[in-house]
Amino acid sequence: MSKQLDAVTFGEPMAMFYANEAGPLHEVTSFSKALAGAESNVATGLSRLGHKTGYVTKLGEDNFGQFIAGALNKEQINTDSITYTKEFPTGMLVKSKVLTGDPKVEYFRKNSAASKLSLSDFDESYFASAGHLHVTSISAALSKTCHEFSLHAMEFMKKSGKTVSLDPNLRPVLWPDTETMVNTINDLAARCDWFLPGHSEGKTLTGLDTPEEIAGYYLERGVSLVVIKLGPEGAYYKTSSGEEGYVGGFKVETVVDTVGAGDGFAVGVISAMLEKLTVAEAVKRGNAIGALAVMSPGDMDGLPDRDGLEKFMKTSV
Repeated sequence: MSKQLDAVTFGEPMAMFYANEAGPLHEVTSFSKALAGAESNVATGLSRLGHKTGYVTKLGEDNFGQFIAGALNKEQINTDSITYTKEFPTGMLVKSKVLTGDPKVEYFRKNSAASKLSLSDFDESYFASAGHLHVTSISAALSKTCHEFSLHAMEFMKKSGKTVSLDPNLRPVLWPDTETMVNTINDLAARCDWFLPGHSEGKTLTGLDTPEEIAGYYLERGVSLVVIKLGPEGAYYKTSSGEEGYVGGFKVETVVDTVGAGDGFAVGVISAMLEKLTVAEAVKRGNAIGALAVMSPGDMDGLPDRDGLEKFMKTSV
């Protein structure tokens, strides 16, 4: 039996090379290497806040796989359920540095080891040892077997009386078409407890416009909490019991890199909910960690430890 975990997640961690200088990627000559991936960002953020967190994936038996396993272990993330394959490589990406707007990202992940994750890799005792499951729709987009794994993991945790969160993390480039993306993600959303879309993501997925309408759409489908990210303005939340409200964002002096902000937000909401804080307090913490994330270059550099989080929330009201 695995040791008890507060939360578990699964997906595709990647080796990331991010540019040290601004400009077109093909002209950049200096890069730094880091761990990337929405789910590994969330696992790292939860671990830094003291929550015992596990990560499930499949890695290639290569240098990038070694790097990723080492990076996860360094963050004290449990890797007991990671499997390895000689047949397929570990995924990687290259990210540009920009002075304004979102960076350009190029992925090298087709037929990656993680995309081969399947039901045969699902360890019931490992998932049963966790109190919470965090999912992104990126995993379901990677392959048919990853989609099956996602559905099975969510159903298993729900039947076991655990909570499940879902961040849609829309990646249109990974889906065959918009209709497939929307239908698949809405099916996943109906199986979670806490749904965490951005406002534009909610519009794409529902065809509705306001945060209130979008939240209502998912609450009608059985979700118990919907939190809609509104960027610098903060976030809106509504629960199945009718509790709702807007929570303002934190002031950001300089935006360095927007990638990872949504994952930081998820870390804040999930960690606070696991600690039994109020929903409003959870959303406020999500806003705080999302703000910290955009002020740092790597996807995870801004994810705080407990002291850093408390200091930022006190001084950045």
